[in-house]
Amino acid sequence: MGRTKILPYVLLIVVLGGLGAWRLFQSGKPPDPALAATPAAKPPAGVKIAQVWRESIDEDLLAVGTLLADESVVLRPEVAGRIEAIRFTEGARVRAGEPLFELNAAENRAMLAQMEAQQLLDRQNFERVKEMRQKNLASAQQYDEVLAKLKYSNASVERERIRLEKMIIRAPFSGVLGLRQVAVGDYVTEGQALVNLEALNPIKLDFKLPEKYAASIRTGLPLTVGVEAYPGRAFAGVVYALDPRLDEATRTLKVRARLPNDPLLLRPGMFAKIRMGLKGTRDALFVPEQSLLLKGSGAFVYKVYDDRAALTAVTAGVRRKGSVEVIAGLAAGDWVVTDGQTKLRDGDRVIVSESGRPKP
Repeated sequence: MGRTKILPYVLLIVVLGGLGAWRLFQSGKPPDPALAATPAAKPPAGVKIAQVWRESIDEDLLAVGTLLADESVVLRPEVAGRIEAIRFTEGARVRAGEPLFELNAAENRAMLAQMEAQQLLDRQNFERVKEMRQKNLASAQQYDEVLAKLKYSNASVERERIRLEKMIIRAPFSGVLGLRQVAVGDYVTEGQALVNLEALNPIKLDFKLPEKYAASIRTGLPLTVGVEAYPGRAFAGVVYALDPRLDEATRTLKVRARLPNDPLLLRPGMFAKIRMGLKGTRDALFVPEQSLLLKGSGAFVYKVYDDRAALTAVTAGVRRKGSVEVIAGLAAGDWVVTDGQTKLRDGDRVIVSESGRPKP
């Protein structure tokens, strides 16, 4: 092959080798800062803001308690005897004074008749001696003796009448009877339990509150009660009594409320879930609801100062229409973004729209 034919190939190899060496040199050399692209600065974002405000709110207080009868008693005989009659049906309503149990009173009636006979005799003797005394035919001692005997007979008759009355056990107040524990023919002793009687309308509610509420709770406060027997239903009541003494062991205040119970749906012993509002119990900070951002399990707002937005973690409390309580993370007077926060990043500059800025 001639020299003129080889020369073009040699030149091509030299050019390619030089190009490769130049690329290898460039790959190990740092880039020229002058040639680096400079990104454009992010323009300020237009936002609306609102100021954090403070106000006194009613605290929604939750508690648990127990329902109690307005009046409750276990009927017990004051004297021993055999049950002769039962005048009621278990679970029935009764009125005050209605007879419920009758004990055998034959012996008591006989004893009363005997005492009344003695009373009659003593009264007649007294009248005779009294007449003789007026005529000075009887001494003062004789008069005093027959008078004392008459008084004794009167007291004996009254005692037997009371004993006879006790053989009939009556309802001390109007209410609903429970399940009796005795039957006709049973011999009962003094103080033996016979049946329970409960006054259920109205019904009472007892519950306890921590010491910190002692200054806020008062009589007349309304409350609502829920019980498991009627899910989803609320029963209204009113606080009517406070224990003047706190429990020293638990530092709690015992509170008693009263609830109307006309259909007798509520029963003593039920477990009650209580909700009540304590008027103006505490001061709280609020922000507009739209300023709150939920990210993961946390809540955030963009706080604005020096024309920059700072993403700030907050602790949210109660929610109301159009606003939400902030328990931690902000102070009264702080400014937060209410519109335009979706396009913000932490530290971004902002331009506040005057139409959205509330007057301080």
